[in-house]
Amino acid sequence: MPTNIMTRRKLLQYGLGTAGAMLLQACGTALQRSATVKPAHSTMPLQTQEIALLACSGTLPNALQRQHGVERLQQAGFNISNRSAIDRQYQRFAGTDQERLQDLNHLTQRQDMPRMLLAGRGGYGACRLLPYIDYARLCPMLKEAGTQIMGYSDFTAIQLALLAKGGVGSFAGPMLYSDFGGRKLSPMTMQHFIQATTTENWTVSTPTPQASTATGEGIFWGGNLSVLSSLVGSPYLPDIRGGLLFLEDVGEQPYRLERMLQQLYLAGILQRQKAIFLGDFAMGRIVDAYDAGYTLDTVIAQIRSQLNIPVFTGIPFGHIHDKTTLPLGYPARFTANETGLSLTFSHYPVQPASGLTLERLLTES
Repeated sequence: MPTNIMTRRKLLQYGLGTAGAMLLQACGTALQRSATVKPAHSTMPLQTQEIALLACSGTLPNALQRQHGVERLQQAGFNISNRSAIDRQYQRFAGTDQERLQDLNHLTQRQDMPRMLLAGRGGYGACRLLPYIDYARLCPMLKEAGTQIMGYSDFTAIQLALLAKGGVGSFAGPMLYSDFGGRKLSPMTMQHFIQATTTENWTVSTPTPQASTATGEGIFWGGNLSVLSSLVGSPYLPDIRGGLLFLEDVGEQPYRLERMLQQLYLAGILQRQKAIFLGDFAMGRIVDAYDAGYTLDTVIAQIRSQLNIPVFTGIPFGHIHDKTTLPLGYPARFTANETGLSLTFSHYPVQPASGLTLERLLTES
């Protein structure tokens, strides 16, 4: 068996261990360095009211929307750091590669860690940073402090890389610009954000009838399909066996979605999972003259026919207004049947509510 396979036991060691927990053996020189680096502190202090912003991908073009997102988090009781990051612009990006990289690497110079690292926006550009992140120093600090990492879309690249190179889990959840800064907040999105980050054993359910009746458990991981499939063959995609793979996307026609799923199949990634969980695929039902009845449902049926594992649908997450929050890189157990699907997560970092309520998030300043 290859030595770099992430089993459930190893990932639990990552998620629950301190900075001395074992690291993957075959993920490149940056990872090898991290195996010899000891944390700067025996106990990493956590600033429980601080949210540090990350702008690793596309620019956040609307100044009012940026400010609105910051103000909503402030009125909920948080101190917002690295505020200038979301104002940057270089070409289509939220700053130069070096500026965006420093959003992450400067954290290694701190004597404490923020409660949360919150992605500003998706778009494109995070993959350009992956070879230069200081995983050897950053990952042990994040794990020891229990810092929560929140985002989705293009930020999936950062999330997968942190998991692959240092066993750092994260959350697929709302981002500053599109969610907290949106014209109208989603009460569901905000309530799930609060519950997932402040309570243990978070459960996500959907009434969508499932084609398979099954129960099981494994490491829940994944994210944006386009981003995840682009990392195949790189050291930044976790090699997880017996996992629960979650996928979502936006703006892709059915044939493009199948092409990416087939890439994962041909690489052996789908077959190595215990189950596949599909979220929302906004625009995935748009077809053209060539499709001739070829739809997203056709894609799902095709993938099911190729696999001996269940493929579940209806996870309420994606590029949509009402979205849940999903711990990634942590254990989960599922139950599915004709009445719906439920997922219960465990062993992810939980922070105190500290006055964080739905009312405070939804109140207009």
